[in-house]
Amino acid sequence: MTSPVVVAALYKFVTLEDYVELREPLLKAMVDNGIKGTLLIAEEGINGTVSGSREGIDGLMAWLKTDPRMVDIDHKESYCDDQPFYRTKVKLKKEIVTLGVDGVDPNKKVGTYVDPENWNALISDPEVLLIDTRNDYEVSIGTFEGAIDPKTTSFREFPDYIKANFDPAKHKKVAMFCTGGIRCEKASSYMLSQGFDEVYHLKGGILKYLEEVPQEETKWQGDCFVFDNRVTVRHDLSAGEYDQCHACRTPISLADRESEHYQPGISCPYCWDSLSEKTRRSAIDRQKQIELAKERNQPHPIGHNYRKAAEA
Repeated sequence: MTSPVVVAALYKFVTLEDYVELREPLLKAMVDNGIKGTLLIAEEGINGTVSGSREGIDGLMAWLKTDPRMVDIDHKESYCDDQPFYRTKVKLKKEIVTLGVDGVDPNKKVGTYVDPENWNALISDPEVLLIDTRNDYEVSIGTFEGAIDPKTTSFREFPDYIKANFDPAKHKKVAMFCTGGIRCEKASSYMLSQGFDEVYHLKGGILKYLEEVPQEETKWQGDCFVFDNRVTVRHDLSAGEYDQCHACRTPISLADRESEHYQPGISCPYCWDSLSEKTRRSAIDRQKQIELAKERNQPHPIGHNYRKAAEA
């Protein structure tokens, strides 16, 4: 019986003035340990999700921690039967999670971390404003009881949403969460800069909560979207039943796949009437490439996000 693939979500806000020079050594460490996935590095830190064998993940984490700046890097694990990534990448970025607001730096100012075992008590407080900092398609398949959905399509929209809907003078306690902890950590830094005094965020994000909090005590409802080929995970961190539309990247349920508008790799109920003929032809061509790559057991692209391309 083969060992399960270890999937590690990791990040840390830490000043990396030499991040450009770190790219090649980091990429080599990933390759040497047989790691797949993508890591983003910027002056503000490191972020990404990778996968590999138990020995490979341990080797990469040990390599990272030889740098004193990475000794306490945040790291969460789950498991799957098949490799969820096809390639190995290290990308240089301006931000490791893009908020688009100058001067927001969790290395200088950040909200109060809340461990998973204390999260239920915090969000049960009626005075706490609970905000899901993820995008609309993520929130639609699972969130915490009582959480507010900002209905954003990208993290860049979060600052305008806060300015339009909340007032530091009225909303005294704010708690936020996201998949792995990185978005809500940066969001907490932003909200403190806007005058909110009591700002909390879930340490390690939803994934750490699902890992540590028993299902019988959970306040989580639904599945959690993840950024790999599993698409979603359940409370026990096993792969969920959702797939992902290769045309628009929207998570699609079993019911969605029964729709007359669902064509694998080409369209789904959420995008069938919004794709131009040009993008539809591109999706058809891409699906042919994917099917051919699968037949040859070769890496293949998951799909192109035409919705985001149109917004760019």
